[in-house]
Amino acid sequence: MDRMRTELEVIDERFRGCQGDEWVERLFTGGRWTEGPAYFPAGRYLVFSDIPNDRMLRVDELTGTVGVYRAPAAYSNGNTVDREGRLVTCEQGHRRLTRTEHDGSVTVLADRHDGMRFNSPNDLVEHSDRSIWFTDPSYGIDSDYEGHTAASEIGACNVYRLDPTTGDTTVVADDFVRPNGLAFSPDETQLYIVDTRQKHIRRFDVAGNSLSGGEVFATCDAVSFDGIRLDNVGRIWAAAHDGLHCFDPDGSLLGKLHLPEIVSNLTFGGPKRNDLFITATSSVYSIRLNCGGVRYPD
Repeated sequence: MDRMRTELEVIDERFRGCQGDEWVERLFTGGRWTEGPAYFPAGRYLVFSDIPNDRMLRVDELTGTVGVYRAPAAYSNGNTVDREGRLVTCEQGHRRLTRTEHDGSVTVLADRHDGMRFNSPNDLVEHSDRSIWFTDPSYGIDSDYEGHTAASEIGACNVYRLDPTTGDTTVVADDFVRPNGLAFSPDETQLYIVDTRQKHIRRFDVAGNSLSGGEVFATCDAVSFDGIRLDNVGRIWAAAHDGLHCFDPDGSLLGKLHLPEIVSNLTFGGPKRNDLFITATSSVYSIRLNCGGVRYPD
């Protein structure tokens, strides 16, 4: 573990309230492309994906030790922890969503839509009604680097909702080029979704199991966006090539947390949910902030 000085760029004075530690800690390095950080409060540990190396790793928050959580890992990408404390994973290699049960067994939640295999599920979020919303770009079938080269059966890169009762999937957005990270607003009335190829974040209104709207909320000035998360006052933190970009819900770019590697994703954790864990190219970083992650309805 090593430390570096925190490099916060304040663009809007409202960003100063987010400041915390004067240093950023690097918890791990040596991956090929780290992704999908998911924090388990009960065990005080972080699980993340190292996609090209086809493994998932685990960081113990109390000791700082890093070990293999699962290998092979079906080229896992995005992960989340559901409201029952179980790991839910996007498996690019097997082109499916899975849930790791408390006993360690793996349940397949979805691997097809209308009888056709998904491309390569990328990132996901859980709604308070227990539905899973996820993106399905083609990165895992574009080459053998992060999955297995294959033709798309669906022929599009969509955003889906997985019904928690029936297990059926519904297309909720079909006009994306490469849908990627996604996150709900604190009251779950809006859903933010990244289109990496288009270099922007779009904001949709949520009505039951469907979306409307979809205007561009923010455009990236550092190549492209990837994963996104919200903090406890509704600010949007977005992974980009120069670090993390922080946006106010009104669309203003408040500031940036610069890092020396391309950032892929992030999640809030720790006892007070104010530890920000960041996956970035070959490494995983953390910083304690003055703000914490959003708490969604139960």
